[in-house]
Amino acid sequence: MPQSINPFNQSVINNYSEMTFEEINQVLESSNKDFLEWKSTDFKLRSDKLKNAAEVMRKKKEYFAKLMTIEMGKPIAQSRAEIDKCAWVCEYYAEHTESFLKDEIVKTDVSKSYVTFQPLGVVLAIMPWNFPFWQVIRFAVPGLMAGNAGVLKHASNVTGCALAIEEVFKEAGFPQNIFRTIIFPSSKMEMVIKHPLVKAVTLTGSVQAGKSIASAAGSVIKKTVLELGGSDPYIVLEDADLELASTTCVNSRLLNGGQSCIAAKRFIVVEKIYDHFEKLFVDKMRMKKMGDPMDEQNDIGPQASIKLRNELHKQVQKSISLGAKLLLGGKIPDVNGAFYPPTVLSNVKKGMPAYDEELFGPVAALIKVKDEEEAINKANDSVFGLGAAVFTKNIDRGNLIARNKLNAGSCFVNALVRSDPRLPFGGINESGYGRELSLFGIREFVNIKTVSIA
Repeated sequence: MPQSINPFNQSVINNYSEMTFEEINQVLESSNKDFLEWKSTDFKLRSDKLKNAAEVMRKKKEYFAKLMTIEMGKPIAQSRAEIDKCAWVCEYYAEHTESFLKDEIVKTDVSKSYVTFQPLGVVLAIMPWNFPFWQVIRFAVPGLMAGNAGVLKHASNVTGCALAIEEVFKEAGFPQNIFRTIIFPSSKMEMVIKHPLVKAVTLTGSVQAGKSIASAAGSVIKKTVLELGGSDPYIVLEDADLELASTTCVNSRLLNGGQSCIAAKRFIVVEKIYDHFEKLFVDKMRMKKMGDPMDEQNDIGPQASIKLRNELHKQVQKSISLGAKLLLGGKIPDVNGAFYPPTVLSNVKKGMPAYDEELFGPVAALIKVKDEEEAINKANDSVFGLGAAVFTKNIDRGNLIARNKLNAGSCFVNALVRSDPRLPFGGINESGYGRELSLFGIREFVNIKTVSIA
């Protein structure tokens, strides 16, 4: 039985009934039925409904924020910010979808030829717990605006959030079945993916989950978009503003308790300024307060579960056993919740989990390098390729490195990597493929159709 447990105090929030495949079939049939009507609506009607959805989220922001915090431990201020961002993406697509999907005339040797963008049908989304609203909204909003229907299989520990999102769209006036939630185990999702009414699949999750989903969808020739893990490198060069760099790096590493695909994870610092940066970084990590995520004074809440916290600790311990030096944290506190303290490892090298793997929690890996060339090589020495950042006072230098030398889907200069509805978001290599957000995201799940008239 799916169960939602508060990671702060281990209390049971709610128990849910798992759906049968027959019930899921009914959901898919109902969603497809609504899709067949929804796809013919105009952009003005869709836009109006989406603006309503933004209003619903802002009106119920406190309720939704508290729901997120008790289900997965996000600090309450960050939960509120997540709802604000969801409302923003609604307003963004309400304003821009018509221009993103308008027919494009192409001059050829016939009387008229053009490209048109048409919806596919029911898009299945398999989503993680770390940003329970944002991850879903950033798939659902462009999908619905493009004329598709959406069916969500959320992580079981945030089922309350999943059902709340379904209600947002209903309250906003969307067709009752155009966005639905299913409660079903991940182990059985292949049969849902292969259902003939599912036309495409999007997943945000682990590399292993991505391989499994892509294999199942590929076996029946269905389009997928995958946003997977990351081990984002942040390069700090000798001419960086170290106060800015250390503050930004700490904030990126600890955002959402370190449980973010695009959180900074590997800090690659040139030796000339390494000692100074290390001191600033460790001091700022030490100052962060861990505790009840409902307390506005705390910077870090618990990890999403005891199991995930323990897996993170094993990665830290193994890195130390292989030669990493523990500068801060690294010990499970003697408290009831799934807490893990801000932790800093130095002398991190290839072959250690802190170098090779994604550490999904408040653990930072410091890596000392000789110069810019070695820093870039270390940054790119990863199976991942989601985000990266570089810190330097020379903007031209930073731009050149970000544009031409770092292998990632998003590269930032003197700032932490973040998603923005105006910019495409996604990765390369084992961080996945395809893009979400912006014009590129809304065109992932449409039929890009050529029409040619002699």
